[in-house]
Amino acid sequence: MLSFHKAVEQDFSAVNDLIIDNLHSNVGLVENIGHYIVDSGGKRLRPVVVLLSALANGYQGKQHLTLAAVIEFIHTATLLHDDVVDVSALRRGRETANQQWGNAPSVLVGDFLYSRAFQMLVGLGDMDIMRVIADATNVISEGEVQQMANAGNSHTDESTYYEVIYRKTAKLFESAAQIGAILASADQQPMADYGKHLGMAFQIIDDVLDYQGDVSAIGKNVGDDLAEGKMTLPLVHSRDHLDAQQRQLICQAIESKSADNFAEILSAVQSCGSLDYSIEQAKIQAELAKQALVSLPESQFKSVMKDLADFSVSRLS
Repeated sequence: MLSFHKAVEQDFSAVNDLIIDNLHSNVGLVENIGHYIVDSGGKRLRPVVVLLSALANGYQGKQHLTLAAVIEFIHTATLLHDDVVDVSALRRGRETANQQWGNAPSVLVGDFLYSRAFQMLVGLGDMDIMRVIADATNVISEGEVQQMANAGNSHTDESTYYEVIYRKTAKLFESAAQIGAILASADQQPMADYGKHLGMAFQIIDDVLDYQGDVSAIGKNVGDDLAEGKMTLPLVHSRDHLDAQQRQLICQAIESKSADNFAEILSAVQSCGSLDYSIEQAKIQAELAKQALVSLPESQFKSVMKDLADFSVSRLS
């Protein structure tokens, strides 16, 4: 158990129980696939952010447990859908649900998890929270479509990259932190800023790991982003700082969605400092996340939130 899990250990355990309870369905395949992906060993960072945000702002009730489970269901639904769209065969070190059961069941169980999350939200009856979550799911969907539309586009620039990762990744972190503040009747903006920058840092490092990690460490095949035609930050920076021949190599790989020349591209990306540049950008985002906590009173939970921002970058080591 990581340190930020330990800080909310009892609540985290209660959230896990809620997740299992709410996976119940009279349709066996729904439960099978739901349990398969929920039990796949993820760190459940987004639910932890809900818990930490609520507790750091002085919340005393129990609704943060339900909301943490809601956030995890929404995240899990996006994973099921993403793996189908990306034709992924591996996630968190094992076969994806679509690899095991096929695309159609994976998409439909993703839909089940989305709808179950909103059933749970309705049970809480807080319109402000429902609005934040509804807006987030809409933005996440836009981000996925935007990323798909950009696949194979070697001209994607840095601002477009940041726009996509905000929508597809950082928005749910932002919402997770924000709803904790709503529960506690606290200022929402600092928490939203914290979640946003934390999510940005996480995604940038994920994209670095596609060129610097290994399968056992990152739980997916190295070079997957290249094979999917994704112009992530290391590639965007490389394209803009390499000579014409190397630049052409990257552009051709993206446009053909091929990782055949991965070793040569990796060497080029490393040679022009693109991984170091990307890591620095992630560190900037992590620092912005910590700065957003300045107005919070000192507490164990605030300290852990800072640690979580540092962890978002330290996963490289």
